[in-house]
Amino acid sequence: MLTGKVALVTGAGRGIGRQIALTLAGYGADVIVNYNGSADKAKEVVREIESMGRKAAAVQCTVADHEACGNMITDMLAAFGHIDILVNNAGITRDNLMIKMTEEEFDTVIQTNLKGTFNTMKHMYRPFLKQKAGRIINLSSVSGILGNAGQANYAASKAGVIGLTKSMARELASRGITVNAVAPGYIDTDMTQAMTAAAKEATLSQIPLRRVGTPADIAETVAFLASDKASYITGQVISVDGGMAI
Repeated sequence: MLTGKVALVTGAGRGIGRQIALTLAGYGADVIVNYNGSADKAKEVVREIESMGRKAAAVQCTVADHEACGNMITDMLAAFGHIDILVNNAGITRDNLMIKMTEEEFDTVIQTNLKGTFNTMKHMYRPFLKQKAGRIINLSSVSGILGNAGQANYAASKAGVIGLTKSMARELASRGITVNAVAPGYIDTDMTQAMTAAAKEATLSQIPLRRVGTPADIAETVAFLASDKASYITGQVISVDGGMAI
């Protein structure tokens, strides 16, 4: 389904990003595994991808750094020849009620989650235009659709990703480039495992399907949007949340 394609996945050393990288490779893509601090885990992902017979590379880059993103993309275009799929998955949380939230907690989340998405898209803009083809999939969140108490910074960043996705979809559609967002709900990751038992139970009660999602649920949706099967879908937000945002 993705044979001959090269994908850049940000925040791919662990969690949902790791599963996305492995799933895209499973469908035939070569994968650039971006990471910030988890070098060993990123290299493990590269080894798994290479064991599938696909090409892979681990590259460190803090997506909040505009110049660093440009250098990463320039280097990877030189190494792989082209990049066909961009998956903006890198994200962080700094949860707090607004009354306690510091300016740093707000700014850090916006810089990584929203500006980081802008940074990679900005630097991939011209290469995609030259190719007259490309797939961009941005990871938003159910929090960006519904809001969430204690996550004003995170919800704002993920709502911003939706606006950015729709705007870029309009800009790039005439060149055959699609831009979509995936909005995960409650997914079983290190981030959600850190929640208290009471918080987990409260969240589950809001899910019509009454179960926690898996990274594979998200990765398969991303793979579909990255494929030719989704060539007539752009500017959309696909909620993968068990019905939370109904």
